[in-house]
Formats: sequence, structure tokens, C-alpha cells
Amino acid sequence: MIAPTVVRAADDLSAFGQDPWWLVLVKAGLVFVVLVLLTLFNIWWERRVVARMQHRVGPNVHGPFGLLQSLADGVKLALKEDLIPKAADKVVFVLAPVIAVIPAFVTFAVVPFGPEVSMFGERTPLQLTDMPVAVLFVMAIASIGIYGIVLGGWSSGSTYSLLGGLRSSAQMISYEVSMGLALIAVFIYAGSLSTSEIVAAQEDLWFGLILLPSFVIYVISMVGEVNRAPFDLPEAEGELVGGFHTEYSSLKFALFFLAEYINMATVSALATTLFLGGWRAPFWIDRVWEGANEGYVPVIWFFGKVLFFIFFFIWLRGSLPRLRYDQFMAFGWKVLIPVALGWTILVATMRYVSNTYDVGVQEVLLFGGAAVAVVLLLGLLGSEREEEPEEPAAPSGGFPVPPMPAGGAVRGAAAPLEFPRSTTVPAGAGEEA
Repeated sequence: MIAPTVVRAADDLSAFGQDPWWLVLVKAGLVFVVLVLLTLFNIWWERRVVARMQHRVGPNVHGPFGLLQSLADGVKLALKEDLIPKAADKVVFVLAPVIAVIPAFVTFAVVPFGPEVSMFGERTPLQLTDMPVAVLFVMAIASIGIYGIVLGGWSSGSTYSLLGGLRSSAQMISYEVSMGLALIAVFIYAGSLSTSEIVAAQEDLWFGLILLPSFVIYVISMVGEVNRAPFDLPEAEGELVGGFHTEYSSLKFALFFLAEYINMATVSALATTLFLGGWRAPFWIDRVWEGANEGYVPVIWFFGKVLFFIFFFIWLRGSLPRLRYDQFMAFGWKVLIPVALGWTILVATMRYVSNTYDVGVQEVLLFGGAAVAVVLLLGLLGSEREEEPEEPAAPSGGFPVPPMPAGGAVRGAAAPLEFPRSTTVPAGAGEEA
């Protein structure tokens, strides 16, 4: 049985804030370059994986295995004509993509990539910075990015773009609530909101196992948070053309595109940090290999876990159809949030019992969490099963009514029209016709 986690002292963050200015610039530049290259790779990887799922070839011309296809697409976007609609608010229209993409980069400032290493002769953590409320910092900065989407939709002067922006704001508000509730259990169990200390608290057992329902709730919420299929309602081309970015082109569209993929990497890195042990070796390889968590080796484990979540995003896009908007919102408010509230109360109660009476609660959380996670997934699959409406009966004394198309009558549709026989028409004339 694992002993309760002890809250770490505040001076554990003393390693941060001691780097010389030039090293801070180097680390910030490396984070920027890594995110840009990761975005290019993720676009190529998504196209290749979905192509394989659909028995197609995918990008295979530009560069080896088509690896330069994403770069070619970026050059194409940069060379396209930049259009601004006549009805648009030009200042806000130009600023909106910038507001969307900058927070996507800033959130990676507190993500730990590895332990302390020697870099250019200086001893420094593989993390730009950390703070006692690092996770709250990530959520606050990520929330700013939604303003770029909302303002982009509003400033375009298009009804479709405005509806896409409104959908995105409602979606962000709804799923940020469940995401925040899922993270509360992590804070309670780790005793800290610092990302580096949360990783240190998972040295023996990952929170993704101990707090399985929180992990499932976070994974579902993060898909809705970044507007990815099957939750990509703000840019549903079936009813909104392109959603909030319908009127955008050239580099401004590319910035929205970049923000989406960096946000995918951000929520994946946060899931890795909070639930899968961060940069620590998976499957407890460090118990047989002493150097698994030393030097630059943990960077491999970290990006391996992040790419696992990226593949999960791609797999969902290639497998599941888009939800209806009412189904999506009902699932968030009626299933995710109540389950997250109940699980948070349970975790808080068990931690209080564990700390007060010195009772082990690992097994209770493991098995109880598995049961709650199963209930949550069943709710996702069956939350919107509807009864098939009965076929309307043929009216007496009128012409036969043809059956409705497959799926039954449409909600809100008018009742079928009845055409009574005219008394001036001879009997049987309708049948002969």
C-alpha cells in the first residue's frame, strides 16, 4: 500500500527563476520551435493515419513519406490572397487570429519536459518556469484563446461565422466546468497545483489509475475544449460552412489552424503531466533501468505519451460522426458535470479519512473509480437514445398518406395534410388515377 502523499514545501520551486536571461531565451525559443515542428508533424500524421483507416495512400510525394507536405501547405497558405470582407470590423478581424494563437504558445511555459539537466554548463530544469498555481495558470491562459474565436466570428460580418463563435463560447464554458472538476481530484490527491510537484507525486503510481474517473472526464472534456471531432460543432461545415473562420484566408486562417493543433498538444501535455506521470518512464521501466528518469531520456517518455493522446484525437476523427449540438450540450451538463461533482466529493472524503484515521484508500479508489468510469462511458453511449415515433395512420375518408422516410417524423414538422374527397368526384376516380 502506498503512503499518503505529503504536501511539499514551497522552497521545492527554488530551482526555478535562477536561470540567466540568455538561458531563459534559449528555453523559450526551443519551446516555440518544438511546438511548430510538432504541429507540422501532427498534420502529416493525421492525414497519414486517416488515409490508412480509409484505405488510401495519403501524403507521399513531398519529401520522404510525404513529410514535407505540411510545409508545402503552409507555403501555399502564405502565398494565397488575403481577403477582408467589406462588412468586417478590420481591426478586430486582424487581431482575432493573433489572440487565438498566442495563448496556445504561452500555456507550454509551465509544462515539465524532464528533470534537471546540464544545459550549456548551467544546471536547469527542463521546464521554462513553474509556480504554485501552475495548472490554474494554464486554464486561465487557455480561456483567453476563446476570445480569438468569438471575436473572429463576430468581426467577420457573417451570420455563419457569428453562430460558430457563439457555439464555441458555449462549448468552452460547458466543458471547462467538467474539466476543472476533474482536476480538483488531482489537486486534492497531490496536495499541490504545481506541475513539477504533481509529476513528483506520481513517482509510485500514476493518477490516471488512482483517479480513473477524473482521467476519463478530462479526456472527454479536452476533446470538446479544442473543438475536435466528434465535438467540432463551432466549425460544422454541414450547417455553418466553416464556422468562425469562414471568412478567413491566407496567413490569418493559418494562425487559427496553428492554434487548433497547438491546443491539441497543450491538452495532451497537460493530461500526460497530471495523469500519466509526466516525463517519468512508462510501465515503471525505471525499476529495471536506473537511468530511465535521468538526463534527457525522459523527454522521449514525455513526447511518447503526448503522441499517444494525439493519436487518440486522430482516431476519434476517423471513427465517430459529429454529434448534434443539443446532444453535445446535454451530455456535458447532464452527465459529465454531475458525475464529476460526485467523484470529487468521494475523493475529498476518502482523502480526509486517509489523513485522519491512517486508513489506506488506494484499493477503494482503484475499484470504485473503475466502476464510476464504466458508468460514465455508458452514459456517453446511451444518453441520447430516443424512441422511434409511430408512423401516422392514414386519415379516414381521405387519400392514403405515404409513410415518412426512415427515422420517423421530423421534430416540429406539421401534421400530414388531409385531402377529403370532393362530393363532385365520382366514387373510385381517385383509385383509377
